[in-house]
Amino acid sequence: MKKALFLFYFLFFYAITQLLWWGFILIKFEPDRKGMIVGEGLIFLLIFVWGALRLKKQVKQEHENNQQQQNFLLAITHELKSPLASVKLYIQTILKRELDREQQKVFLSNSLKDIERLDDLVENVLLTTKLENRSYQLPKEAFDMTELVEQIIDRLQKNACKSQVIKFELEEHIQLNADKFAITNVITNLIENAVKYSPPCATVFVKLKKQENNLLFSVADHGEGIPAEEKKLIFNKFYRVGSEATRKTKGTGLGLYIVKTVLQKHNATIKVKDNTPTGSIFEVIFENYAN
Repeated sequence: MKKALFLFYFLFFYAITQLLWWGFILIKFEPDRKGMIVGEGLIFLLIFVWGALRLKKQVKQEHENNQQQQNFLLAITHELKSPLASVKLYIQTILKRELDREQQKVFLSNSLKDIERLDDLVENVLLTTKLENRSYQLPKEAFDMTELVEQIIDRLQKNACKSQVIKFELEEHIQLNADKFAITNVITNLIENAVKYSPPCATVFVKLKKQENNLLFSVADHGEGIPAEEKKLIFNKFYRVGSEATRKTKGTGLGLYIVKTVLQKHNATIKVKDNTPTGSIFEVIFENYAN
């Protein structure tokens, strides 16, 4: 990137120098047309500078995109490798050692959790591929969203902490007409992120209720929160809060991109608010909801 910027600046200043030099020569040989030469030269100079700045911005954006894709590949490799190694170790232990029934159940239960992590990762990548296809239409069906949220909470609660960290307030039997697979992914990503970015065993609060003509789904955590300048960026593909050098949490940068894109296709909106005293609240609104 540094070499590319050096070459860019060199060519930019070389072109400016040549423009000024040829302008000086034209004025010297045709002093009567000085006004026209200066005017046209300034217009050309403005267009040239504007184009150069646009080119620089595009090059920088392309570099950032490539860097994000590299980070994604590193992250997804780690995300795949870690649970696979864990499952392999558990199964090898069960096969090689004489374990009692209770120990086998614990090992198999932990293996199942790792497989569920892999399943969530594969679903994220699969859904991202589908969403990238603009002609793809999300198939919609009626389902009990309350029941779906309860199932996801139950699964993620077991993966989160031994104590009760995911609390919820769900209105009963809320029916939603939507793509169940995609909405499952949205709910899973939001709750999983809240657990991931919260301190160990901190409370995550999930709410689902009707609000006038709308349907409200929200997830609140007590983590570090999201800086104001990053709230609009977190829904970009591959974007992750913080620095790659200091980040400790796992992830691929696809989750919130999927959330935003899926909700847009369902004419729903998502907002990020600050929680009290710390943390974030992700609030999803399905407008003009009708049960």
